[in-house]
Amino acid sequence: MFQDLQSQFLGSTIGGLVAGSIYALIALGYTMVYGVLRLINFAHSEIFMIGTMTSLFILIAIAGGTAPITVGVLGMIGILLLIAVSSAAVSGGSAIVLEQLAYRPLRKKGATRLAALISAIGASLFLQELFGLFIIPALSDKAGKVQQNAPRFVPHEELFRIGNGVVRTDHVFVVIAAVVVMVVLDQLVSRTRIGRGIRATAQDPEAAVLMGVSIDRIVRITFLLGGAMAGVAAALYVMEYENTDYRVGFLLGIKAFTAAVLGGIGNLRGALLGGIVLGLVENWSSIFLGSEWKDVTAFVVLVLVLMLRPTGILGESLQRARA
Repeated sequence: MFQDLQSQFLGSTIGGLVAGSIYALIALGYTMVYGVLRLINFAHSEIFMIGTMTSLFILIAIAGGTAPITVGVLGMIGILLLIAVSSAAVSGGSAIVLEQLAYRPLRKKGATRLAALISAIGASLFLQELFGLFIIPALSDKAGKVQQNAPRFVPHEELFRIGNGVVRTDHVFVVIAAVVVMVVLDQLVSRTRIGRGIRATAQDPEAAVLMGVSIDRIVRITFLLGGAMAGVAAALYVMEYENTDYRVGFLLGIKAFTAAVLGGIGNLRGALLGGIVLGLVENWSSIFLGSEWKDVTAFVVLVLVLMLRPTGILGESLQRARA
């Protein structure tokens, strides 16, 4: 056991940082919507799935199939930017439509949070089945095929080693891109007028209205930003794992929600911390329990956090966040 830990620890740590970066980006959508509306948007997992499908469409169009795309470093960066921006736009737009159709009518009628939660679950199932029935068959070259492979455009080549851990090109792309996007979002919420509106609405919606803040506009922007983060995460996921399917959002969504709760739901920096911690814990647990127990670990972490520290590691909500 000790030998396994010694030989696999650094490799598992690198893998955990990569997976945790993706979890953190998805978790930002959960935490922003909860911070403003006190709503767990379970349909956010399907917003991520829509982003993966967008990235898949673009990559297949560029490659003319599923064959690898051979380009230089600038070409890799260009393609990553293309799929990230496109997926962010489509996922962000889908999140706005979701808010308009599934949540706003309930909010206008003063419906309970339970009603909004049920609406979120219904929207999630609807989107999942919609893509399973119509989008996947259009992409699939085999009857009944669910998982779709994406062309590789960033080679999984070793750049350097840290002990026994191998750092590949795709690892560096994922971590750097995720950190840049999260820093931009954090600064936007902390220092811009839109960010002040989001924090004011989260803290006291009635007072925000009296100060001239449009609640509907802030809610739209919140869903747009959260959806865009899921879209960027989707592009990084497709680049890293090179596949997707209409059910991909289910497990990733639960893990991202776990990351948001772990860090402190409603806290942007908590989502980052929770995603990284969850990714590391998952990968470290696989050393002792085996890779088949990796997904179980996420559920165990969620239950333990809810039992022992429901406010999360940082425990500070968006409404109290400061620049």
